Amino acid sequence: MPYSAEHKEKTRSKIVESARVLFNIHGFHNVTIEMIMSEANLTRGGFYNHFKNKEALFAEAVSSFLMGRGAQWREEAGIDLGNLKPEMALHMIDAYLSSKHLGDLENQCPMIALPTDVARSSPEVQNSFQQLLNAMVWLFEVNMDSNQDNSRQDALSVAALCVGGMVLARTMPDSNLAEEIRVAAHKAATKLYQSKMA
Repeated sequence: MPYSAEHKEKTRSKIVESARVLFNIHGFHNVTIEMIMSEANLTRGGFYNHFKNKEALFAEAVSSFLMGRGAQWREEAGIDLGNLKPEMALHMIDAYLSSKHLGDLENQCPMIALPTDVARSSPEVQNSFQQLLNAMVWLFEVNMDSNQDNSRQDALSVAALCVGGMVLARTMPDSNLAEEIRVAAHKAATKLYQSKMA
């Protein structure tokens, strides 16, 4: 008896979430299809019923963050996209540049965990990554003072401080230096954003 559409969708979602976590921890090239399917408690043969290759799964795993684990993360941080106001963007900066986010490898934003892998991937993967950045920039820009020039440039700068600060902090073997970088990026992003608030 064939599986229902709902069963297929649940299975696909399980594969995507398993891949997202494994890619975050090990990177794209160190994760095999066997590892992903084992993590999802599925057999390797079922993979190709859902994805043409690992790269297609990578694209979906990156884009799934926005409305999957990312949505949970925003809710935990008190970010309500239905009630936009400057405080929501400040909550985003606080949560994104938090020590909790830095230490949570499984659930980190792919922009922190996977930038090098994405840079070497297909346009499809890069477009998924760009969607995440566009969403972050939008949250910052929509609450900036529209009477000031360069609101998009300023929103991009805040996003670059958030993502870049965390990427750099994550690569440091010295935890004290990593924390200094995280705190400095948080302070700079908050200061820049507050100077441009609507």
